Amino acid sequence: MKRFPIGLQPYTIREELGRDYTGSIERAAQIGFTGIELGRPPEGMTVAEQKALLDRVGLRVIGSHGPFNNLDFSVGELADYLEEVGGQYISVSLRFESLDDLLRKAETLNRHGEAARSRGIQLLYHNHNWEFERFGGEYALDLLLRETDPALVHMEMDTYWVKRGGEDPADFIRSRLSGRCPLLHIKDVEAGEEQFFAEIGEGILDFEAIFRAAEEAGTKWLIVEQDASRRPAFESLSISYGNLSRMNVIERP
Repeated sequence: MKRFPIGLQPYTIREELGRDYTGSIERAAQIGFTGIELGRPPEGMTVAEQKALLDRVGLRVIGSHGPFNNLDFSVGELADYLEEVGGQYISVSLRFESLDDLLRKAETLNRHGEAARSRGIQLLYHNHNWEFERFGGEYALDLLLRETDPALVHMEMDTYWVKRGGEDPADFIRSRLSGRCPLLHIKDVEAGEEQFFAEIGEGILDFEAIFRAAEEAGTKWLIVEQDASRRPAFESLSISYGNLSRMNVIERP
């Protein structure tokens, strides 16, 4: 099986970053992560200082996320930041009120994707479970994939949210996302009716099948994210990283 570089989505440690930004970045690197999705640094730190911190601990910026459910942002400003720190991707997440709303947003995604491509950046769409609502008998996510240009808008699929949407993550990658899923958000699902978030390898998802599907689809990075945990955030991340190591899926520097 292919080995992947392993990144971190720092939403997992959002509270820790708020208390100690530098220390939290250092701890993430100590666990073993080699990449991170990141935006501009907090007040009092310059981008150059942020980049120096990341370089010192051996973390590279993979990409940044745009504002949630809002396409009224400057692709150029995000591209400027990514050029400074070396990232390649801009990810967005949206909600859809109707089919017409989805179609309008798909048009904007195509425009943003073209603007990003002109700067050497790839635009990605990050799903949750609400994209598995149906409009006219089709999943909103299937409609979005069809209505966006596959050269301009790729996916940052999230394994947990695909499962919560009622689909098998490995099957979804194979059936829809060949060549269109460079980043894969990985998180597990607890057994039981609540379907709470779980550390990688601690829940019910078949990650061997998921990783094989990701390899076939051309995925470049696996990115650990856990929206909420029953454990302290860094303990949760350490469990996920340790299980990934035991699965022999981590590409070592």
